[in-house]
Amino acid sequence: MRSTAASTAAPRPARARAVTVDEAVAAGLRLPRPSGRPKLSSRLPWLYPWAVRWHRARHRWEWWTSDWTWCTTRAADDLPVRVRTHSSPLLRELPEPEMRLQHGKVTNLRLAAARIDGLMIPPGETFSFNRVVGNCTRRKGYVEGMRLSDGAAQPGIGGGICQLANLLHWMFLHTELTVVERSEHSFDPFPDNGRVLPWGVGCSIAYNYVDLVVRNDTESTFQLRTWVADGRLRGLLLADRGQTVSYHVEARGERFFRLDGAVYRVNQIWREIIDRRTGDRIGDELVKRNCALVKYHPPEELITDVMS
Repeated sequence: MRSTAASTAAPRPARARAVTVDEAVAAGLRLPRPSGRPKLSSRLPWLYPWAVRWHRARHRWEWWTSDWTWCTTRAADDLPVRVRTHSSPLLRELPEPEMRLQHGKVTNLRLAAARIDGLMIPPGETFSFNRVVGNCTRRKGYVEGMRLSDGAAQPGIGGGICQLANLLHWMFLHTELTVVERSEHSFDPFPDNGRVLPWGVGCSIAYNYVDLVVRNDTESTFQLRTWVADGRLRGLLLADRGQTVSYHVEARGERFFRLDGAVYRVNQIWREIIDRRTGDRIGDELVKRNCALVKYHPPEELITDVMS
C-alpha cells in the first residue's frame, strides 16, 4: 500500500531550461570566457610568463607616456569631511589549507593598507592601485595568501590584496570620482554566506596590468585612510569640503542561469543619486553589468531562464 505522505508530497521544482549562447548574447550578457577554444596561454602554459611580461611592459609604457597626473602626495592630518567609511572581516570560515592562506592575507593587507593610508587625490589627479601599492614581493615582506585563479583559492605571494581594492572601489562608488579602470573576477567562487556588499562590486588586481584606476574630475580634494584593526580591514574616505550629493548602491536583476552545462550568475549594479540638501532622488545610473561562472552549487530553484 502506498503511503499517504508519498501521495501528497509537493512536486519537485522543474529543472531550468539550459540557455543557448545566442540567447545569452541577445540578452546583453558578456560571458566571462568564450565557449570555444581556451586562450593560447592556457593551451600552451609555457607562454603564460611571457604573456605576463608583455602586459606589464605595455602597461609601464602607458604609465610613462600618459599625460595624467598620478597621486603621490600624503598627509598625516585628516581632511575635515567624512564622505564614506567601510570595513570588512579579515577571516571567513573555510577549510584548511584555505585558513592558512587567509592568515597570510592579513599580513599582506596590513602592508598594502599602509601604502594607501593618507594618500591625497586632488582635483585633476588620478589614483592607480598598482602604482601606489606596487608589486607585492617577498622582499617587501609579503607572504603567501589566498589568491583566486580559475575560481579556486590558490597560494600566491601577496594574495588577498584584492580585498583592499574591493573596499576602495565600494567607497569610490559613493562619490563623484570617475572610475577609469576596474576589472572584476570572472568567477563567483563562494556562496553568499555572510556577504555584506552586493555581489559584483569587487575588483581583480594583478600587478601591474589589472588595476583599479580612479580620476578626480571634481573640485574637491579627497583623502584615503586604510588600516587593519580588530579583525577587520577598515577604510575611510575624507574630503576638504561637503558633497552636494550622496549615493545608494544596489544590485538589481540578480539571477543564475545554465549554459553549456555550467551555471552563470548575472546582475546589474545601479546607483541612486540623492540630493543631500533635500533628500530627493535626482538620478539613477547603471554602473556595471556582471556575468560570472559559478564555482559552487546554488540551489536548483534559483537557476532560471536568463530571458525571464
